Amino acid sequence: MKKLVYFIVGLLVCCIAFESCHDNVTYADMLEDESRMIEGLIKDSSITVISQSEFYRQDSVTNLSRNEFVQLANGVYMQVVDKGSSDPADTICSNDHVLVRFIEYNISDTMNVSCTNVSYPYLVDEFRYTTSGTSVTGSFIGGAMRTTYQSQTVPPGWLVIFPYVRDGAHVKLIVPSKMGHEASSQYVHPYYYDLRKITFYK
Repeated sequence: MKKLVYFIVGLLVCCIAFESCHDNVTYADMLEDESRMIEGLIKDSSITVISQSEFYRQDSVTNLSRNEFVQLANGVYMQVVDKGSSDPADTICSNDHVLVRFIEYNISDTMNVSCTNVSYPYLVDEFRYTTSGTSVTGSFIGGAMRTTYQSQTVPPGWLVIFPYVRDGAHVKLIVPSKMGHEASSQYVHPYYYDLRKITFYK
């Protein structure tokens, strides 16, 4: 009987120790895991990463035949699939409204689709783009992102594209958690986005 008691107590101690180790995962550990996930996606997808200086030399476009993504200073990776309008004046202004169709893939969940509006012809995400000095913000008015995440805040990673594209653009992004939506930041999950038919209006 004593052996059984000792065995049960020993088992409980092991379980508590294991759970304690599991609970001691730090934010730094989660960031390391996130970096590995992003690096794994880049490798598995045969993505060629270029610097911002290379990107600027290429007239702020990425070479699709080489599957290029530019790594921006904030950690976002961007591929300009289509720069949009050929008219240089067709750029976004503060207080413009933006319409976008998109697919969101959760990189930490084997690239499963976690949010999208492309399957619903009647549904398009809309947000207001605002600048104040060097600060840029976006506020969802409606759409799948606002409904799914119960937040009006546009992921900062979406907003970094606008200095480089025009009306009608198509962009793909790898967005680390610090540039993602609130759930992304909370759980330190990176996301991959395919942003299509990006349209501006007053």
